[in-house]
Amino acid sequence: MDDKIVLTGIKPTGTPHIGNYIGALKPLIELSQNHKTFMFIADLHALNAIHDAKEIKQHTYEIAALMIAMGLNLDNAVFFRQSDIDEIYKLSEFLMNVTPKGLMNRAHSYKAMVEKNTEANIDIDSGVNMGLYTYPILMAADILLYKSDIVPVGKDQKQHVEFARDIAGYFNNTYGETFKLPEPVISESGGVLPGLDGRKMSKSYDNTIPLFAPESELKKKIMRIITDSKTPEESKDPDTSTIFQIYTHFANDKEIADFRKMFVDGGMGYGTAKNILFEKINSVLKEPREKYDYLMQHTNEIDAVLNDGANRARRVAEKVIEKVKKKMLG
Repeated sequence: MDDKIVLTGIKPTGTPHIGNYIGALKPLIELSQNHKTFMFIADLHALNAIHDAKEIKQHTYEIAALMIAMGLNLDNAVFFRQSDIDEIYKLSEFLMNVTPKGLMNRAHSYKAMVEKNTEANIDIDSGVNMGLYTYPILMAADILLYKSDIVPVGKDQKQHVEFARDIAGYFNNTYGETFKLPEPVISESGGVLPGLDGRKMSKSYDNTIPLFAPESELKKKIMRIITDSKTPEESKDPDTSTIFQIYTHFANDKEIADFRKMFVDGGMGYGTAKNILFEKINSVLKEPREKYDYLMQHTNEIDAVLNDGANRARRVAEKVIEKVKKKMLG
């Protein structure tokens, strides 16, 4: 992938927690260390779920501050707001004119709404706006506008890259070779974290640990992790322990091996294990938390980073749109 252009978007639909960071954001930050990446905050995509401008703006700043604080390489990563690139609106409109309606009917998000409405015995399109229906076209525009080669996605997002390839193919067949056909890279599921109750960490379960919670709140959350009833003296299985699983994402190999031994050997209570987890997470996040808090108090500095990224992205987008416009309109 060294010479490939990587494209990824992050939807600002909530305050990030540790599960979001480990499962999705940390891999992107690591990717930026060695690869040319177009990385955007997908605020237009958030409009399907959030109709409050202040909320979208707040979550946009939170995502941006997090990525910067945790070490995003801003030399390699072109980091910007999706909505700051006017060309995205133009390309979406152009692509709508080569995209069959039948393709949109097969989109997972739309089909899920239709199935839900059918089960409720109401109109199949109840609650479906055109933003949701044409969501895959906007995503295709995101992917194609920056000449992307690689799009890292989870398994549930693979269809969007496949649709982008289909739409690029429709365009190329009609107007001549114009767009690359991007390749999806499926993210591993090993980054999924258990929450405080052992289920997948998710806001819907109210079992999350906020990534940049103050020390007191962080400790309080960790102390709420549900454990079994084994006594301190008993051996414990680290591979079924939420405490141990979270620890592995913040510690080095030696620390993980030592902690595993403490679980297996016995003699350690869960209270002690939780304190060890707290100390490790807090030590890793202390400096990034301070930087994050600073940025959230100085959002003009976030704007400066995102505006610089938008200028860099726009230089690529303008050339693509000019080429598309000439082919379609003469």
